[in-house]
Amino acid sequence: MEKTEVQNQVHLDAATTMLTGNLQEVASHAGFDNVLQRWIQDIKDANNPELHQVVVDLQELKAHFGSGTYDKDVIGRLLGRLGENTVKAAVFAEGNTKPRVEKLGEALLAAAKQVQHPAAAAEQDFQNNSEA
Repeated sequence: MEKTEVQNQVHLDAATTMLTGNLQEVASHAGFDNVLQRWIQDIKDANNPELHQVVVDLQELKAHFGSGTYDKDVIGRLLGRLGENTVKAAVFAEGNTKPRVEKLGEALLAAAKQVQHPAAAAEQDFQNNSEA
């Protein structure tokens, strides 16, 4: 069965939603592994050599989370690179998929900052909430 653009958009939305939560809590859910696997498969199905590094980084992230040991330096590095490459990959997306890819890239970059600098991320959230 061929995947539809809507299915890909649902996968993008699921990944973005999970990344905007508590990463340690999210990583412990069995569903997170499935989200990563669907994401890997969607990118492979695109058959775009420009996205190879994204697949490699996702596979490494999936393996790292699957190991049960969380090295914040490894996770932060992978999330940051995934974020940068996902934002760049948005140029290959079309229609309603493009803003979802961009949003996912931004969520990855924010998650990388949260992992690498948890206190700074919490302080930034507090400042953003108090300005609203």
